[in-house]
Amino acid sequence: MANPASVIFMAQYKIVRLLPRHVVQFQRLNEMFAEAFRDPESYSARPPSAAYLQSLLHKPHVIALAAFDADTVVAGLVAYVLEKFEQERSEIYIYDLAVSEAYRRKGLARALIAELKKIAQELGAWVIYVQADKEDEDLPARRLYESMGVREDVFHYDIAVK
Repeated sequence: MANPASVIFMAQYKIVRLLPRHVVQFQRLNEMFAEAFRDPESYSARPPSAAYLQSLLHKPHVIALAAFDADTVVAGLVAYVLEKFEQERSEIYIYDLAVSEAYRRKGLARALIAELKKIAQELGAWVIYVQADKEDEDLPARRLYESMGVREDVFHYDIAVK
């Protein structure tokens, strides 16, 4: 497996796979998600502790990538490796992917996915998938995903735990 501390440079930006020592950067990624998704309730109202984030970054099935302009997190994604049972293989699910508004249309989302594809190959994953809501106002995101893969129309259900 390649060095998990990979750093990819893209023009003036660098993409870094966040490791347990990058807790502050992970916190900044969460803040960027809150702003980009316009969802402070989910991403910044009750921020996780540094110990919790460090624990997540220790897990091999958690992949967090951040794109930086100098020391500022301007884009990122968080994905999860899902080991399958029907065959000896895994899939990678992109849970969150966002680019700060001022940095959109510069290829950062595509570069993040390209970096995730390299990691997926190293891990032996057979596919990466991402969800986009039909009502999603973010048509550029849907266009990006369609340019990189095959769209499937599926139903998604949230089943309450309590």
